[in-house]
Amino acid sequence: MRHATDARDEDSGDELWLVEHPPVYTLGQAGRREHLLDAGDIPVVASDRGGQVTYHGPGQLVAYVLMDLRRRGLGVRQLVAGLEQCVIDILAAEGVDGERRHRAPGVYVADRKVCALGLRIRNGCSYHGLSLNVDMDLGPYEGIEPCGYRGLEVTRLRDLGIPWTLEETGRRFVAAFARHFSYQARRDVQTPV
Repeated sequence: MRHATDARDEDSGDELWLVEHPPVYTLGQAGRREHLLDAGDIPVVASDRGGQVTYHGPGQLVAYVLMDLRRRGLGVRQLVAGLEQCVIDILAAEGVDGERRHRAPGVYVADRKVCALGLRIRNGCSYHGLSLNVDMDLGPYEGIEPCGYRGLEVTRLRDLGIPWTLEETGRRFVAAFARHFSYQARRDVQTPV
């Protein structure tokens, strides 16, 4: 992502990368080690994204947003709110009420976090993005204070009654992203999920 962002010019297209990671804890730029309670055998990686500590693993959709914000006339807050809205919209289509919280980026359902968000902006372009818990083992979250909040509970789509696969979730997210940010959705990239 850093290389793609550094290599961008005025003609570079925006990209949305959908991936699934092996188990890993990531510490954002504001990440503090005291929020990492017990990593066990899971690797801990420092990241240049915003935010605190989070977990990525199988069954979680990670969407990396490589976007030229200047060209699109977007500020960081607009991008964050738009990404949150994409997740809120796909939840709403299944009758689930998602919400955002002031000063706590992500999407929450009944006080449990289902989607974490952490971005980096460099030279007016974004990278990193969001992670949406689809059908994953939530146990590793017990090893951290998610996003730096003691006692923050997490959830996944499966527990919200949404039985989507990772691929179905990805398709729905891409469609919501294209609608919200006025892109033409194309599927001409490699899709590891």
